[in-house]
Amino acid sequence: MKYIDEYRDVGLVQKLMGKIHHVLQHYPKELVLMEVCGTHTMAIFRSGLQKLLPKNIRLLSGPGCPVCVTPNHYLDRAIAYARRDDVIITTFGDMMKVPGSSSSLEKEKTKDGDIRVVYSVIDALKIAKENPDKMIIFLGIGFETTAPTLAAAIKMAKEKNIQNFFVFSGHKLIPPAMEALVNAQELHVDGFICPGHVSTIIGSKPYEFIATEYNTPCIVTGFEPLDIVLAIFMLTQEIVEKRPSKVQIQYSRSVKEEGNLKALDLMEEVFEVKDSRWRGLGDIPESGLKIREEFSSFDSEVNIGVEVEETKENKGCICGLILRGIKTPLDCKLFRKECNPENPIGACMVSSEGTCAAYFKYAD
Repeated sequence: MKYIDEYRDVGLVQKLMGKIHHVLQHYPKELVLMEVCGTHTMAIFRSGLQKLLPKNIRLLSGPGCPVCVTPNHYLDRAIAYARRDDVIITTFGDMMKVPGSSSSLEKEKTKDGDIRVVYSVIDALKIAKENPDKMIIFLGIGFETTAPTLAAAIKMAKEKNIQNFFVFSGHKLIPPAMEALVNAQELHVDGFICPGHVSTIIGSKPYEFIATEYNTPCIVTGFEPLDIVLAIFMLTQEIVEKRPSKVQIQYSRSVKEEGNLKALDLMEEVFEVKDSRWRGLGDIPESGLKIREEFSSFDSEVNIGVEVEETKENKGCICGLILRGIKTPLDCKLFRKECNPENPIGACMVSSEGTCAAYFKYAD
């Protein structure tokens, strides 16, 4: 298969759905599968796949949206930076409306904060060159997918001696979050649908401990309907037939077992692993990235001081529980009422990859 249309073939999807129904027709328990990618969540809802699955399969949306898992204390510091007259904040657009403890970047922009939406970190470097009298801070939000591009930009800034460019690193790593979920024992996950974009960088090996140590199979899959249905079929076969848990790559057209070695080397050169706080999951050991000491002149936390307000959570918002798979947006009293895309109360409603946004747009 070479073309997108082939991965959206209704006939093939229906055939696979029939096989999934056949495999599960005598399975006595509920099968719980979790996708750990916001793009998968959106694709599942947009394609209506949940409605076609057997009733004893439950799909859960996990902490796969980088904007959603960014905690308030990060947002509050970013907002504090934005209030400085000598700072220009550069960020991707989906961070603008995310509410912090008492404000958001969008609100700060209306108060004359210099906050600019960029399409890549290279745009932020350009803004730094054009504004030598300002400190330009790029908000480094994302998973392993975007971390290599940020590492490349930091190296470029060093090579070109751009001294007014800084990064506020909030990058996070997916496998430690998956381990936190299986360790929490709040819910039982029978199998993971692993993120294709992340796995393009890190490969499939980093998930192997989930299969071997926690007896939970993992499938790395793409984002088209046929990709996702095939991943679900592969997981159901493995679980129902009680095969030894392993990591499989369905998304072989983009993902290699070893990952993208050049991108991994670049990340390793610029970043080191640190403990990190996730919205809803709390502090997870070795789940974040910080800028190494040799590149610390580009680290906003090291070089730019601000007074950050006391962190507070938004009352009534259950985004944290949704990110852990404990609740769905339909359990939230604010959903579709006070909380909607025009007036998001929580981060899960803001991002185009957020579970609440997916439910709002596609769920009945």
